[in-house]
Amino acid sequence: MVVGVPKESFPGERRVALTPSVIPSLTKAGFTVVVEAGAGTAAGYADAEYEAKGAQLLADRREVFAKADLIAQVLCYGSNDRTGKDDLPLMRAGQMLLGFLRPLGAVETVSEIAAAGVSSFSFELMPRITRAQSMDALSTMATICGYKAILLAADTLPRLFPMLTTAAGTITPARVLIVGAGVAGLQAIATARRLGAVTTAYDLRPAAKEQVQSLGGRFLELPIEAKDAQDARGYARAQDETFYQRQRELLGRAVAESDVVITAAVVPGRKPPVLVTREMVERMALGSVIVDLAAERGGNCELTRPSQMVVEHGVTIIGYINLASAVPYHASQMYARNLTSFLLHVFKKGQPEFDLSDEITRETLVTQGGEIVHPRVREFFSLPALPTQGTKKV
Repeated sequence: MVVGVPKESFPGERRVALTPSVIPSLTKAGFTVVVEAGAGTAAGYADAEYEAKGAQLLADRREVFAKADLIAQVLCYGSNDRTGKDDLPLMRAGQMLLGFLRPLGAVETVSEIAAAGVSSFSFELMPRITRAQSMDALSTMATICGYKAILLAADTLPRLFPMLTTAAGTITPARVLIVGAGVAGLQAIATARRLGAVTTAYDLRPAAKEQVQSLGGRFLELPIEAKDAQDARGYARAQDETFYQRQRELLGRAVAESDVVITAAVVPGRKPPVLVTREMVERMALGSVIVDLAAERGGNCELTRPSQMVVEHGVTIIGYINLASAVPYHASQMYARNLTSFLLHVFKKGQPEFDLSDEITRETLVTQGGEIVHPRVREFFSLPALPTQGTKKV
C-alpha cells in the first residue's frame, strides 16, 4: 500500500502530514511512502532526511496522487477552502484520503469528495476513547493553539506577565482569563501559569473545574447551569440564546478585570457562541488583549475579524487562524505520530482492508463508494440514512 504526502497548498500552511522519523515504522509495517519534493521544507524537514529514512521523493504533485493508494494531508479539500479543490481532478475512484476534512462544514464539499469515488477519513471525527488517544490529531493541534495563543498575547500586551520585585518597585502579575477549558484552553492555562500570570478559567462543563485547578488555575463559577453541558463524545453542547445572554452578563465583570482574555469555546458543526460583546470590550483597560481561538468559524468575540489583528476601544483583538502552523516543526511531528498510529491500526500489514465494526474506523470514515457514509454527517445535512454496513474492502 502506497501512502502519498503532497506539499500542503493552503496559503501560509507550513506543516507536513508525515515527518522523516515515522517513515521506518510505516515501511516496517508494509507501507511504501512517497513524498512530494519540498513537502517538509517549511516545517524544517529536508528532502534528504526523507530519503535517508526510506521514503521515495517525487518531483511532481500529480505523480504523488497517481502513485498513491492513500493521500495523507494536514488540510484536505474541505478544511482547505482556498486551494483544496484543485486536488479533486487528481483523485481517482478507490483512492483514500486522510486528514482534516471539516466534514460538518459544507455538504457540497463532502459530496464532491464522495462523487470522486474516494474513501475519506476525517480526524475531526476521531472518537474520544482511550484506544484512540494516540490518533487524536484534533486535540494535538488544539494543544499547540492554546500554547501559541498565550505567547501571542504576552508579546502584544504592554505589560509583563510575571510578578517581579525590583529596585524600581514591585510589578504585579498579569491577569489572564480563559473562556472555554477544552484542550486548547487547558494548554493556555498551563502556559500562562508558567509565564507567571494569575490565571482564571471558565467552562460551562462541570468536569472542567477539577482540570483547571489541577493546572494551578482558578475556576470561575457563575450562578448559571447549562442543560446537557456536554455530549457523549465529551464535546460542549450548544445552548439556547437565553443561556448565552445570561452567561455574557455574568462574564462581563471578569472580562473587564482581565489584562488578557483567551476565548476557546467551540461547538462542533455550529457557529461559536458570542461570549465577549462590544460593550464588554469597551470596559476593558487600554492595552488589554483578546485572542479568539474560535475566529475561523466566526469567533467568540463580537469584534473579532478572522485572520486579522485589530484594535477596538484600545483593546487588541487577535483573530488569527491556523495557529498550529506557526509552530510547524513540532506540529508536524505530533501530527505525523497521530497519523501513523491511525494507519497502523486501520490497515493491518499495509493492506487496504478495514473493518467497519471497529469504532475508530467507523467513526472516522466519511465517504466511500460514491456516498457520504458517516451517519452523523448525513444526519447533520438532513440526508436519508443508509443501510447498516459491515466489513468492507477498499
